[in-house]
Amino acid sequence: MHIEPGIIAPAKVALANVVAAGVVAYYARDLLKRPADIVRTGLAALFFSLFMQSLHVNVGPSELHFVGAMAIYLTLGFLPTLLGFAAGLLLQGLLFEPVDLPQLAVNSLSLIVPLIAVHYSVGRQLRAAMAGRVVSWGSIVKLDAMYYSGVTAMVGFWLLAAEVATPLAAWASFASSYLLIVICEPLFTLAVVRLLKRHENKRLIAACFNIQSLKLAN
Repeated sequence: MHIEPGIIAPAKVALANVVAAGVVAYYARDLLKRPADIVRTGLAALFFSLFMQSLHVNVGPSELHFVGAMAIYLTLGFLPTLLGFAAGLLLQGLLFEPVDLPQLAVNSLSLIVPLIAVHYSVGRQLRAAMAGRVVSWGSIVKLDAMYYSGVTAMVGFWLLAAEVATPLAAWASFASSYLLIVICEPLFTLAVVRLLKRHENKRLIAACFNIQSLKLAN
């Protein structure tokens, strides 16, 4: 989901910076009201950075990454995930890929905008379904499919706005590569939720993760 430096004109990058800063500032206001989410945002940024480093393969005009989006979203919550994506990309840029820092806002929006869309369309309903927040294979696949469709659409949007023409087939190759993530990530998410639920009564787990109301489907 990375857009390489030099593809998008500086004026458009500057506009993305303004939009990304506004979105992050808008949601960060609530962070002070929820002290526990400050810790969870740090954890989201850390986990996301580690996941990103675990798999990054150049595919077409962008890169295939293991994001762990739904594992982070379901166990840490919407706000920490949103802010953690931006902080995680900053951390990754500072530690591993300084060349990506000029595109920080662009790449952050590629992850944040689909998350907002998923959360306010189906995420909250799925998290509150059936008298408890039920985590099932089907619900995770649905969330992943919607989220990564949004991510690939955002990459397509940036490529359309780019100064360098990108063939549709190249973008389609990148988009189809995320089918692998949609297939594999739900297994990882279920494993993470099951592990945390097994230890949910421990004070540290309860303080760091928002899993008390999660309910695993039989």
